[in-house]
Amino acid sequence: MGRTSSSLPDLPPPGAWKPAVAAAQRMLAPVERFLAIEASSGIVLLVVSALALGLANSPWASGFAHLFEAPLALTVGSFHVDRSLHFLVNDGLMTIFFFVVGLEIRREAHHGELSELKRAALPLVAALGGMLVPALIYLSFNVGRASQVGWGVPTATDIAFAVAVLTLLGKRVPPAVRVVLLALAVIDDVGAIVVIALFYSGAFDPSGLLLVAAGLGTIFGLQKLGVRSPWAYVAPAVAMWAGSAVAGVHPTLAGVAVGLLTPVRAWLGADRFVDALSLQMGALREKASAGEQALLSELDALNAARREAVSPVERLQHALHPWVAFGVMPLFALANAGVPLGAATFEGDGLRVFLGVVLGLVIGKPVGVLLLSRLACAAGLAGLPKGVGWLRMGLVGSVAGIGFTMSLFIAQLAFPPGPLRETAKLAILVGSGVSAVCGFLFGAMTLRQPVEPGVAASAAEAEASTHL
Repeated sequence: MGRTSSSLPDLPPPGAWKPAVAAAQRMLAPVERFLAIEASSGIVLLVVSALALGLANSPWASGFAHLFEAPLALTVGSFHVDRSLHFLVNDGLMTIFFFVVGLEIRREAHHGELSELKRAALPLVAALGGMLVPALIYLSFNVGRASQVGWGVPTATDIAFAVAVLTLLGKRVPPAVRVVLLALAVIDDVGAIVVIALFYSGAFDPSGLLLVAAGLGTIFGLQKLGVRSPWAYVAPAVAMWAGSAVAGVHPTLAGVAVGLLTPVRAWLGADRFVDALSLQMGALREKASAGEQALLSELDALNAARREAVSPVERLQHALHPWVAFGVMPLFALANAGVPLGAATFEGDGLRVFLGVVLGLVIGKPVGVLLLSRLACAAGLAGLPKGVGWLRMGLVGSVAGIGFTMSLFIAQLAFPPGPLRETAKLAILVGSGVSAVCGFLFGAMTLRQPVEPGVAASAAEAEASTHL
């Protein structure tokens, strides 16, 4: 609704009523600011999760449960497929979530925090520790039992909630801490993807690999032909999704694969785009006097140049991230965070699952992050970034215990419908909530003053690090 360029006239669009436009802009301004806040998606997830939990334990629980089991059918000639709304969310829309994860990994590996081994060393070992220790804690309660299949549940980190906690702490959190957390979360996502592919996919059927190979071959072929439109890659991506499902690999992983295949280099780049724009301005002035039709070819060329000013990875991530953060993830939370408290069990394996997940998230994550980071630094394999001491690494470990989205996803794959699945989901909510509160309180106590970017660790942290 608002203007996107300062070059536009300070007038409403033709045919619009100026007072109505002004009122709409005033109403939308808070929404636009809200969407601009990095952690706002975590707030949305919190609200939706609370709503789902409330509905699942309300007089409308039965209707809410049946809502996501509503059948959805597609018939084209003799072809017919019938799935539930829950399937559409968990296996369909979440593929877009995993696609964005793949884009993030691709970008970070090319020119981000994972592009150099020296920069990636600390978050790499921290993420590894944050996965291993929670898994071991869970297995210590469940090894040798049917419930041991859930060992992957407490190994995940939810970046939206984690960043939301850091945002609540304000400017006291050094930018370097956010960078470490982001890199840790990206590596954690890679680990979760590997865990899902190796341990939580179905029975393997090699026939599905033909579709996957066809999709891959088509994507490579289109790239060699120089096809840059994202829409041209939708059909081969769908083929990879279907092939993965047939092969027994969870279909959402096809989204990761397509994300990793997305080109990471811009065709024109910012400088060449500006040069092209400068050259084209003359042509635009000449065509403007000839009427709107004469402008179309120049505008098409200008639009293509604008599209190629940044890489496809950056462009797609910019376009899709709001939809994933404020659409896909809240829908996933609504479909999966509604735990009927009466359906959970604390008897037998149920109690072991609950303790394994909660303690894995609340204790295993920070202990694993700190332990392996400390060992890697002592061995000279990694080093703390400027402005990050061991107390602040403890903060990273604490908020890393917020599992939520990926943990819920793994729980859906690990446990069949029934009490153990509902217990695991409840444990995720409890463990993530406790980790969030502990992370916030720990940060509030240890981060006393705002820290400017690039400032070294405080003397208190330096002193404390000698005792860790």
